[in-house]
Amino acid sequence: MFGLDPTLFFLLCFCLLAACAFEFVNGFHDTANAVATVIYTHSLRPTQAVVWSGFMNFLGLLTGGVGVTMSIIGLLPTELLVDTNVYHSMAMALSLLISAILWNLGTWYFGIPASSSHTLIGSIIGIGLGHALLPEQSNKGISALNWDKVIEIGQALLLSPLFGFALAIILMYILKKTVTNKEIFKEPKKKSPPPLWIRSLLIATCTLVSFFHGRNDGQKGIGLVMVILIAFLPGYFAINTTLDMQMVKSSLATVQTISAKIDTIPLSEKERGYVMELKKSATNLAVITAQNLTPATLSTDQKFAIRKAALTINKHSKKLIESESVALSETDKSAWKKATAGSKAPFFTLGASSSTGMAGVTDFAPNWVMWMVALSLGLGTMIGWKRIVVTIGEKIGKDHLTYAQGASAELIASLTIGLATAYKWPVSTTHVLSSGIAGTMVAQRGIKNLQGGTVKNIVMAWILTLPVTIILSCLLFLFFRWITG
Repeated sequence: MFGLDPTLFFLLCFCLLAACAFEFVNGFHDTANAVATVIYTHSLRPTQAVVWSGFMNFLGLLTGGVGVTMSIIGLLPTELLVDTNVYHSMAMALSLLISAILWNLGTWYFGIPASSSHTLIGSIIGIGLGHALLPEQSNKGISALNWDKVIEIGQALLLSPLFGFALAIILMYILKKTVTNKEIFKEPKKKSPPPLWIRSLLIATCTLVSFFHGRNDGQKGIGLVMVILIAFLPGYFAINTTLDMQMVKSSLATVQTISAKIDTIPLSEKERGYVMELKKSATNLAVITAQNLTPATLSTDQKFAIRKAALTINKHSKKLIESESVALSETDKSAWKKATAGSKAPFFTLGASSSTGMAGVTDFAPNWVMWMVALSLGLGTMIGWKRIVVTIGEKIGKDHLTYAQGASAELIASLTIGLATAYKWPVSTTHVLSSGIAGTMVAQRGIKNLQGGTVKNIVMAWILTLPVTIILSCLLFLFFRWITG
């Protein structure tokens, strides 16, 4: 099938199953963050909560587009994304999957609310580092890594829990000053549901967190699957399978026209290099598009050439548009940005999603991939929640979680994740919600209200996840590259 020999076909199936397993584990690993408050406060029975959360995760993923997916894939060095050697690509896929799943399962087993986002991103950075350490990359070193994207995503992962912590404190303070019914600040009664209005609020916030978790975390699973498909079946998935070549030609013409206006004299040496590489890639792409071929008639080499050119053009265009040294009118910059990054995606993007402009060459996911990942996430959400619910409800603060604290933390988490998804930033649902609950505990009785041991474990998992997964995936990548030659 697909022209693969039996060994590669078996490995492809194994990798796809492993990607589904990662998203399944992500579902039950992160589900507790969404359902902890409604279960702990007896607003919903556990079965009701996890089934509803699973459905909302499923719906969120299907309507979320692929913006976060492409941010994740963008962490990988361009050379890895256009490597035509299937065994090299296989080494990348296996390393990524094994390291991510091992750390996810380990932290879940010990009941530590660790981040699937940090796990996956650390694994991807580790592969980039392993690639930089290969003998053929000795002249590039760690510059082979996409450091701009690493820094951008690193900032999102670092700032989002701090944002959640601070905002939760502010919201709890506002609630204390404005809500006269003190029932909301009481510890949940055992086996007794809260008043209807509190229950409705908690269910609504659980729904929002589950939905936005699907829109953000679910896309990471799509990214995994697309990396695997590009690795094993480049002839089918190197570029968008429904690509409109006329759209590419039109966008390319805009890029060439506007980039020709750039005065390179005031630019730095690095920026001049960007302009030269951009124009070279644009010329190469123009040669291919001039042949009026369709995705079905393009050869694998041509597809990789298109992919490489599109990635280079988009990468350098973004840097040049943002540079203060590039003297272009706002109209030109806007047209250039639209020709590369495309138009802003709508809030709901049902089914297979791709961008307009040059980004449409690589930013896509087939319908069946989105449904497969959505089902894996939704089903995973329905099990495995008990270990972390207790941590969320009882072990972050010295007091038991109150109705107000649960609703505040969930509301802040849904707001933070929703905003991050809109800007195509992958963030950690686990860390955003855990920090939100910690913020509500501090707002209740000060910093002394936090349980040092639990907070220490969560912070340690936060600190260790990136270095552990980076090292693990790096070593696995080097090992697999060594045995595959």
